[in-house]
Order: sequence, then structure tokens, then C-alpha cells
Amino acid sequence: MSNRFVIPFEQVGIADVPSVGGKNASLGEMLRELGASGVRVPAGFATTAEAYRHFIAANAIEPAMADCFSRFCSGEANLQETGEAIRELVLGGTMPEELSKAIAAAYAELGKQLGKAEPAVAVRSSATAEDLPDASFAGQQETFLNVRGQRALADACLRCFASLFTDRAIAYREAKGFDHLSIALSIGVQQMVRSDLAGSGVAFTIDTESGFPHVAIISAAWGLGETVVQGSVDPDRYMVFKPLLEVPDACPVIEKTRGEKAIKMVYAVGGSKRTQVVETEPAERERFVLSDAEIVELGRWAVAVERHYGRPMDLEWAKDGESGLLYLVQARPETVQSQESGSSFRSWRLKEEGTPILSGSAIGTAIASSEACIIRDAADIASFRDGAILVTGNTDPDWVPVMKRASGIVTDHGGNTSHAAIVSRELGVPAVVGCGNATEVLRDGQAITLSCAKGEEGIIYEGLLPFESEEIDLGSLPETRTHVMVNIAEPSAAFSWWRLPAKGVGLARMEFIINNLIKVHPMALLHPDKVSAEDRSRIRELTCGHASAENYFVELLARGIAKLAAPYYPHPAIVRLSDFKTNEYAHLIGGEAFEPEEENPMLGFRGASRYYDERYAEGFALECRALKRVREELGFTNLVVMVPFCRSPAEADRVLEAMEKNGLRRGENGLQVYMMCEIPSNVVLADRFATRFDGYSIGSNDLTQLVLGVDRDSDLLAGLFDERDEAVQRMVAQAITGAHEGGIPIGICGQAPSNYPEFAAFLVECGIDSISLNPDSFVRTIHSIAEAERRQ
Repeated sequence: MSNRFVIPFEQVGIADVPSVGGKNASLGEMLRELGASGVRVPAGFATTAEAYRHFIAANAIEPAMADCFSRFCSGEANLQETGEAIRELVLGGTMPEELSKAIAAAYAELGKQLGKAEPAVAVRSSATAEDLPDASFAGQQETFLNVRGQRALADACLRCFASLFTDRAIAYREAKGFDHLSIALSIGVQQMVRSDLAGSGVAFTIDTESGFPHVAIISAAWGLGETVVQGSVDPDRYMVFKPLLEVPDACPVIEKTRGEKAIKMVYAVGGSKRTQVVETEPAERERFVLSDAEIVELGRWAVAVERHYGRPMDLEWAKDGESGLLYLVQARPETVQSQESGSSFRSWRLKEEGTPILSGSAIGTAIASSEACIIRDAADIASFRDGAILVTGNTDPDWVPVMKRASGIVTDHGGNTSHAAIVSRELGVPAVVGCGNATEVLRDGQAITLSCAKGEEGIIYEGLLPFESEEIDLGSLPETRTHVMVNIAEPSAAFSWWRLPAKGVGLARMEFIINNLIKVHPMALLHPDKVSAEDRSRIRELTCGHASAENYFVELLARGIAKLAAPYYPHPAIVRLSDFKTNEYAHLIGGEAFEPEEENPMLGFRGASRYYDERYAEGFALECRALKRVREELGFTNLVVMVPFCRSPAEADRVLEAMEKNGLRRGENGLQVYMMCEIPSNVVLADRFATRFDGYSIGSNDLTQLVLGVDRDSDLLAGLFDERDEAVQRMVAQAITGAHEGGIPIGICGQAPSNYPEFAAFLVECGIDSISLNPDSFVRTIHSIAEAERRQ
């Protein structure tokens, strides 16, 4: 049933934005065009822009509305007075009979379709200037959930019309330059998915912080989705690597972070309220909202929607607790990263490290340094000081005017898809959200520095720290014959540099993942009876929600490695097996029970010697399981395993044997195994090692200390440690010659070419195959490499 006032979703398409607004047009488009791809959209109908204009004309309120805006523009009335006056005009009107009957008939027809006389529906506002590619209008109008019955529906529709003139909507249109009276409002009436019994959330088809286009980011919480959008809950966070969704049997979920999910919104029982917020059960907080299969299904839908629209998208989803089915309930264009230039990007860097106070999810990549201004209630936003860093519990659209005046934003609650995150991105204001207790820890007026420059983790530091930024022009970077790669350690920062034209990851350090994400010694996970009661308690807390302590280690390590391998896929990602020294292993939770004390750990029980030794063999087995999972379950066959600190060919054989025992057989399923060339014996016996490995990577730090006899950690000898020393350079040149004579490629992942452009030029002259650089030195050094190649 359709007429000039009401249209069923299945008769609406994206070309109908002028008639039904961006939100409703998109719902109809997906229902019509993507059903064959498996995308589910709840049934419903939309009122038209003509219906809204008919309501305004029938109640003869446009002249009064125009007068209100005239007084606002002249300064005679402020924003609050203007918004309240116009909303009263709308709410004082009555629905024209023809419009009222059309809505009632469409609701009855929807009830027949759903097999319910008075189905519960969501009543959503869809302005004709909403969900445009360059303006999201996120949360500017109202949504009413769990609306049931003709009378309740009529009231919700009237309130939707009035919400076109919320203070926040007026302020947003003013900022974007839209004419208030030329915009109309369509109402979407949509089958209410019983996500109150299951869960809901949002999804982006692009990494919302770095702009990395090959992942989908999903947030999830229990109950209705308003808590996620509002930022009042700390949701689960999932990340799907989109290119591998097409690989049969692959499950490319490269991140699963369990949120606190302390509250949820559900249907209200009795009373006048339709919904209520309640605390979640402890068991709900410890569980993930979605299974891997459901995450992958949403990932596939994200790809289908993005492909259909030809642009990154911002989606809302809900899971029906009665049927167990997932639905998409909204889709709009992503309005921040999709507008960024692909030919350049800005990098930020603190010039000195400070004392960290708090951390949370980083929004953006910038840094802000100012005083904290703590405001706990929107009623107090008038007290905000321009240029300060806003610190609050969470934000909603009423906070937008003050967010524009902030140099940075910090919230206690919310994730990467909360209101504070979405608006901060659109405003270009760096934010750290979900800190937990920022409003309690920070003091009003306290000097702080907010940094989002280290990837996904945002950090609040004490004091005003100096920082700098640099605009990197990717179009100016030269092509090189030498493969230029990057060294990456932190999964949280893996996507920060994806725009660099690197030919893969030359060094991904496994020990950083163990130290920063897992935090526990692998042997302590396997033998908790051997550690202190305090460490056992910490281990139980960390591994809560996982099938076992072993699963905790394997899953976190596998997903961390996959995240390091993703930015430059399908180029190789060379992952070094753990290379902690005994003193570093001992600092992990439970580590002291398993690590011997050594006089010189740098030359002790490290690298290859650990992997086949009974004191660590079980821990190494967990590392192998994680690597096998990355390749075979997650689908990253571009992963290359690298063995560090391998002293002799005999030791190489023992390590390869241990790997094969644990399911990693060199050559099987294309698995390549490299070796770090960092000990003089590796250079002298290069021909022997070459028969056992598929490639070398020079570790210039260790090679320098062992050639010169200088402990690289010694402050006393720091002046003697120099990779450019003639003896070191001769060893490097010999290693390159030996590798090529042995028929295998050789690169370098050590610090030297990142620190010294002339060393990079020397490597090119020696014929090295690849040079892996720290990302922040990539631009400077690639020019040196290109110049050296031109001189040859």
C-alpha cells in the first residue's frame, strides 16, 4: 500500500532521498537490492516529505517558524529559545485526517505481514538532508523504540516531526549551511527486532581511525543498540579482514576485544516508558555478544553494502533474540575517512615521553595539549573553557556545540562507534574514549596531553608535552628496485602507516604481542600451580571468558599477528618467533617461576636455543599453534616465520624439527622459514644455513654488538656501538654475498638503515634484496635508497 504520504520500504530506493530521506532510502535500497546477498533488513514503511509538508501546511505554522528563525538569525533569540518555540508549534499541531489514516493503514498492513495485530515497531526520523556523503547528521533527530499500537504510533510520529528542530539539529544545520525550512522529515516505521533479548551494535566498513579500507569494525553490546550509539556502554569490539572473506573456510576475525557491557537497554515492563536501562548479569559481561560465525556474517554484509554503494558505510545491526537472526537496521555513508585524500596523510609525534595517567580507545591520530575541563552534566556545558580538553562521562548530540570548541575530548565510557567517537572524527578533534574513570582521576584545570599518535590506544599524559606533525606526500615517493618494507611491533598501531607503499612487513616482533596483549608467561598458563597465589589470581582474571588458559594465549597471539600481517597483504609479513631474554620473560606474569637468573641475558638462553629446550618447549608449542592458526584458520598465507639468534646449523635443524612436530613444516602449504642473520657464525657459515632456510634478515643491532664486542645495552660503551664501523660493514657485505651464493634472498630489519641514510645506500651498493624500516623513517630513507640505485 503506497500513496503520496506513505511508501513501503520495498518500493523505496536510493534515488528517493528527496522524498524519504537518506536513512529510509537506504533501508529500502538494501531490502530491494541486497536480499539476494543474504542481507536481512526488517520490514517497514516510510512517510514522505510531502506528508511532512502537508502537516506543516495543514496546521499553518510555517510563518511562525520562519519568524522564530528570523529572530534567531538577528540575535533576538538564542538557540534554546528558538528550538523550544518551534517544537511547541509542531507538537501543538494535529495530524491531518488523510495522513493519519495513511499511517494507520500502513501499520495495519505491516501487522498482517508480520502476523501480529499490533506489532512493536521502531519509529525513526529520516531528514531529507540526512546521511549524505559529507554530512552524517548522526543522532540529530529522535528515534522511538518499542512503539506498539495506533495511538502510540501517532504520538511517536508527531514527536519525530518535532525532533527536526532539536537544538542540536538546528546547530548542526547552521554549521553545515542548510536552510532549516527547506528540509523535510520522513518517518521510518520499522519492525522492532527483539535485540533486547540478544544484542545489537554498529559496524563500519573502514577503519575509522586510520582509514585502512580492508577491514570492517564491529561494536556489540547486549540489548537495544541505543547504548552503543550513545556511548553509555563499553562494547565488544571485533575486526574482520575483508579480503579473506572470499577464501573458503577462512575465518578472518583479526580482533576480538571483550567490553565491559555493564548496562543494557531493554523493553520496559509496565508504566509509561517503552524502554529502560538495567545492569547486565556477570555472565553477560564475561561473554562475547557475537560468535565468530556471526561476526563473519556481518563482515560479509558490510562488504556487500559497501560494494553496492561504492563507498565506505556506517551500519547499525541488531540480533533478534527470538529467531537468532541478524538484521541491518540502518546504513549511511561514512563521512570522515572517506573524505580524506589518498595521496597524503599527516603523522604526529610526541617530542618527549611523559608520565601516562590514563588510556582508552584513540579517536583520530592527532595530539592535543591543554588544561582539562571536567563537565559531568550537559546542563553545565556553559562553563566550558574554549581550547580546553573536554573530560566527561559520555556525550550525546546536545554536547556538539561544546565539542567544537575543545582541543581534545576524553570520556569515561563508549567505544570507537559511540557518539563521542563519531562526532570527534567529523570535527577533526582528537579524543580518547572509554577510559573508565577519567572524570575521577583527572582534576579540573590540570595540564594534560592527549595523544592518539600510537595507533588504537589513546594515552593521557601528565603535563603539557611538546609535539610535532608532518604532512607526508605519498606522490613524491620514488619507486625502488630494492623492496622497501616496514618493521611493526604493536598490533594497535598496525594500520597507522598503511598508506606507505611498503612491500610487506620485514619484521613483526612476536614478543611485543606477548608483553602488551597477553602479559602472562606461556609456561605459567600451562603450569599455574608453580606460580604465586597473586599471579594465579591475575591469570584467572585475564583468561576469564576463554575456553582455557592455552586458548587465551593462542587466540590473542594469533589475532595480534594477523593484525600485523593485514596492512600490506598479500605482500609477505615476516614474523619473528619470540626473542625475549630471560630477564624480560621473568617480568611477565608468573615468569619468575620459570626463568633462570643470568649474568648476561643478552648472550644467554634466548632465541633458537629456547624452542627445543624442555624448559620452554611447551611454550614454543603454543607459539606454533598460534602461527598455524594465522595461516590456516584466519587465512594469512603471506605469513613467513623467522627464527632469531640461531647459533649453528645443528641448532637450526633442532628448531625446524620442533616446528614440524608442532604442525609448521617448512614448504608445506607454501610455508617459508627465514633466519635472522645476527651472529658472526651466521655470516661465516652462510652457505650451510642457506640449505635450511628460505631467506635471511640481517639483525644489525646484535651483529654489531657481537662483531665489536660491545653490549648494546651498556651506557658506558654507547659511544663505541656503531653499525657503520668498517668491521660490521664487511660482515654485512659478506652476509649478502653468502646468501646470494646460497640461492636465497636477504634483507635487513635492524635499526641501522632507519638511523643512517648512508647505511641504507651502502646496503644498496652491496645488492641487498630488501630493507625494512621503522615507519617514521620510511619517507626519508626511501629517497636515499632511490638515489643510491640511480648511482649504480
